[in-house]
Amino acid sequence: MEDRAARSAGTRRRILAAARELVRTGAEPPTMGAVAARAGVARLTVYQHFHSHGGLLEAVVASARPAGEPAGEAPSLRMAIESACHRWAADPILFRRLPSTAASDPDAARDLASRLAAEDRLRPGCSLREAEDVIALVTSFPAFDRLHHDGRRSPAAVAEILGRMAASVLASGYSPTNSEPSA
Repeated sequence: MEDRAARSAGTRRRILAAARELVRTGAEPPTMGAVAARAGVARLTVYQHFHSHGGLLEAVVASARPAGEPAGEAPSLRMAIESACHRWAADPILFRRLPSTAASDPDAARDLASRLAAEDRLRPGCSLREAEDVIALVTSFPAFDRLHHDGRRSPAAVAEILGRMAASVLASGYSPTNSEPSA
């Protein structure tokens, strides 16, 4: 049983490595067949592991998470922005070639906006939808990529700029050391 699980995990890693390589080198996201061929498995095997093309791309994004990045933890606005910047900086070529929807996490933006609203940290008049959209924007790869300029600005500098932008829209009282909106 352990041997089978180890083989399955190895197959999953090979498929992800193949998909990541094909995304980085191609103009468009690779087909399931191209990933299967590169990984040396049947196309059905790719579907068994990832269920769909979207599931495969989501797994590629998740596998690009830098070591030490918290997963599943409820982040503050500052943590969400910094974490996104570190993720994007780890492999910008990969993220430039992925469809923007593959790298976005609308649930995370919605959850953070809801938490900020529940904690009364949004400026008066800022709707939940507006907060969600702003959070999604400042944690997006296109926003990072525009400010990062292929390394001319550090991920920390980009996170600082994005944090100020978010705070200026979401709330007054922005502090560079706290980056949390405060009402």
